[in-house]
Amino acid sequence: MKLPSFEHRAVPIVLMAVTIDVIGFGIVMPVLPGLVTHLAKVDLASATRIAGWMLAVFAIAQFFAGPVIGNLGDRFGRRPVLVATMTAFCIDYFLMAWAPTIGWLFVGRAVAGLAGASFGPASAVIADVTPPEKRAATFGMLGAAFGIGFIIGPALGGLVAGFGLRAPFIVAAVLAGINALLMMFLLPETLAQENRRRFRLRDAHIVGAFKPLFEAGNATPLLVAWFLWQLGGIVYPAVWAFWGAIRFNWDAQAIGLSLVWVGLLSVIVQGMLTQRFVKAIGERTTALIALAMGAANLIALAFVTAGWQVYALFLAGCLGQMAWPALNGLLSRMVDETRQGALQGGIGSMNSVAQIIGPLIAAQSLAWGVRQGFDGTAFLVAGGLIGLAAAIVALRTPRFPHTTDNPQPATESA
Repeated sequence: MKLPSFEHRAVPIVLMAVTIDVIGFGIVMPVLPGLVTHLAKVDLASATRIAGWMLAVFAIAQFFAGPVIGNLGDRFGRRPVLVATMTAFCIDYFLMAWAPTIGWLFVGRAVAGLAGASFGPASAVIADVTPPEKRAATFGMLGAAFGIGFIIGPALGGLVAGFGLRAPFIVAAVLAGINALLMMFLLPETLAQENRRRFRLRDAHIVGAFKPLFEAGNATPLLVAWFLWQLGGIVYPAVWAFWGAIRFNWDAQAIGLSLVWVGLLSVIVQGMLTQRFVKAIGERTTALIALAMGAANLIALAFVTAGWQVYALFLAGCLGQMAWPALNGLLSRMVDETRQGALQGGIGSMNSVAQIIGPLIAAQSLAWGVRQGFDGTAFLVAGGLIGLAAAIVALRTPRFPHTTDNPQPATESA
């Protein structure tokens, strides 16, 4: 049973909350290179490796938390879980603002990983109130909210950095606290009582979360493609700030401005183009186009020689932003209403595995390339991974009708 009367309230509130959440994340990105080099007393190349390990710690924590939080959402509802995770984010940012050593930054990233599984319940809210054939478009709106956060966050972070390297973390903590209050007082519960299920610890891990998908059939290739896409895409948060500083000598303001540009294009693509693409050509073909453009953009970035070329490349490369809603829409069709939270939690854990491995690959590739005289290695590796994901989607992913309420996949495949 759906709760359509809540759709007009729940979706905008979740979109606003995700936007605020990403603003908090984006605020701290421009200052990370300076803060890591300051606390660890190392050069930029070494700081890149340290940041890679920090992202890995974040991902390990999220790997274990994702299915647990997703299954808790399927048992107790989305709202209490989201309020709890947003509160944890608030505490975490204050912790990182205070951190006196690099070790405390690692502790902060572990707490953030536990709280970061909140994106799963937020996605489950979308699945609760949206028909299957419209989910990809609505997930695109969630991606647009992410992009808006990335417009405001890095720009604000670049400005706030003028008050010190710690100031962005304090602002992020305040925003996370506001987010928790919004969820507590404004978000309606979207999971009907009859669609709730008992929490079982044996289901609260990545295998248990994906069990319904494997039972639906034809899901394994799509899951592999998702993982490869995530593994390659991690290169952006893992090394972007460091790569910009190394190749173009960008400062915090220049790094923030580049992220604003990417965020702006993401909003345009996910808010205006994704729905049109999915409606016209379907989720599968949309995913193919997005993955191909994402791979091409990464490979081209490896060879740019001027900052303006980065901005020009993303005019086409931004189409890669359609991959998340298109792939997520395909996966969400394969499970029923009682398992959407578990699915999103499982996706979150699979993303976490990619975030454990991906930053290490990206950071080590960048550091190795710098020492060899070519700092584009990380982007070449990432482009190859996403290109492989595109090939898998083209060859092994089932097709779905454009308009159907049937969550089962069609038998036709490419």
